[in-house]
Amino acid sequence: MTANIDGTTGIDKVQDNATVSGTGGFTFPSGTTAERPGSPTTGVIRYNTDESTFETYDGTTWVTVDTQGYPYSVEYLVVAGGGGGGAAYGGGGGGAGGYLTSTVSLIPATAYTITVGAGATGGTYGGTHPKNGSNSSVSGTGLTTITSIGGGGGGTYGNPVGTTGGSGGSGGGGGGSDSVAVSVAGSGTTGQGNNGGTGTRAGNSSGRLVGGGGGGAGAAGANGNPATEAGDGGNGLASSITGTSVTRAGGGGGGAHPDQAGEGGTGGGGDGSASASAGANATINTGSGGGGGGYPSASGGNGGSGVAILKILTSDYSGTTTGSPTVTTDGSYTILTFTSSGSYTA
Repeated sequence: MTANIDGTTGIDKVQDNATVSGTGGFTFPSGTTAERPGSPTTGVIRYNTDESTFETYDGTTWVTVDTQGYPYSVEYLVVAGGGGGGAAYGGGGGGAGGYLTSTVSLIPATAYTITVGAGATGGTYGGTHPKNGSNSSVSGTGLTTITSIGGGGGGTYGNPVGTTGGSGGSGGGGGGSDSVAVSVAGSGTTGQGNNGGTGTRAGNSSGRLVGGGGGGAGAAGANGNPATEAGDGGNGLASSITGTSVTRAGGGGGGAHPDQAGEGGTGGGGDGSASASAGANATINTGSGGGGGGYPSASGGNGGSGVAILKILTSDYSGTTTGSPTVTTDGSYTILTFTSSGSYTA
């Protein structure tokens, strides 16, 4: 049986919690945009034949009836690629990649692109400096893109002044100088990292050149001090987003000529070199900076690649990803760890 209620005849009101049995369906009022009710009540629903969609009046305007799920909150950690260490006679340490952590709302059925930045290769004597790391990001419809900036590369040896460290998420250390002049350190980005340290020389007679340490997510790189050593890399920051505390984004240590190289910052920063060997590479997927090269013309160490981590309530987790992230659980949460680029569909 079909019952028609047209607002002028029969029953025009249905009480709360009404139940309608059968296998058919309701036919809602329909019409063009011009045929909308003149004084609609908040919550009224109709089918708009011009737009081929259901619509409802929200008290102010007509809006599309949306069957999409509610947005849900996700915690994230996004670290960019670290800068490469500078080369030769006291290269500056590479700065750590930008370090961003907070929460964000994702929209169900929306694909979000995850980009994991590469660490920069270490600088070479006579090559172009500084070598900055690549950005990491999370982007998608309805989301203000989250961008962590690649770490600044370390400066290289220079005569009379070492080259400037690169600016980035954290700044690279300045290169060792062939005079008592001080080389400029790279600047970090506010909210993402810290400045690098300066490089210098003890004096024309001593022959000791020292690079500055690269900045880390938790602290600035140390200035090269010819009376003691090249600058240490700034320390990284610890996060327990995966359920275990892990420190990432340490700055690279400055290189030296002929001794006393700087140490890499906690979280994966590469140590500087005081010999013919290259500065140490940073730990991969920590976004840390590479160590500066030493005497006589050693290369800098490579910066560490970045990482992007999403922490999602398991009840919200869709299970749809690309790029083969590592999937783990921590209590009521599912953790996605992207060590290379991919996507997550909320």
